[in-house]
Amino acid sequence: MLKLIVGLGNPGDKYHKTRHNAGFLILDQILSRAGGSWQGRKFDADYARVPICGTDSLLLKPQTFMNLSGRSVTQAMRFYKIAIEDVIVLHDDIDVPFGKVKARTGGGHGGHNGIRSIMAEGGAENFARVKLGVGRPHGVGDVSNWVLGNFTVDELIQVETEMVDEALIRLQGLIRNPG
Repeated sequence: MLKLIVGLGNPGDKYHKTRHNAGFLILDQILSRAGGSWQGRKFDADYARVPICGTDSLLLKPQTFMNLSGRSVTQAMRFYKIAIEDVIVLHDDIDVPFGKVKARTGGGHGGHNGIRSIMAEGGAENFARVKLGVGRPHGVGDVSNWVLGNFTVDELIQVETEMVDEALIRLQGLIRNPG
């Protein structure tokens, strides 16, 4: 059974190291650790097909910008006849403390426009999510400025090492024990 593992983010150098691109950054590291590389562009996304946690997986980084991620995800789902229950989405989450990783299946979008788009385009909410903690801004600050701000050098190191380790543990659990 093919799993669709999606990392959410925004395309382009301007957004590369931002908190909102945690899904892209971590999926890049997961692919690298699996010994793979991005194979090209299809479904308005960068894609690769490699085994993850012993399971045939299609990795996808939508290049549609965050708010339209669902278009890319549903194109891949239709082409490969992947059920929404076999979709796992890695995304930034301001309600999870920085550096922590949580997983769950189903639920609302929590204000995340990428998740909102996947729910709207896919017509369901019962897909798995790996929530990548980017923390909340201190004080009243604008949340959009926070998520579109760059990680510090130290944060980026933690994202690309410890958070990848945690994300792989969560992925393994979701792949082996869906729902």
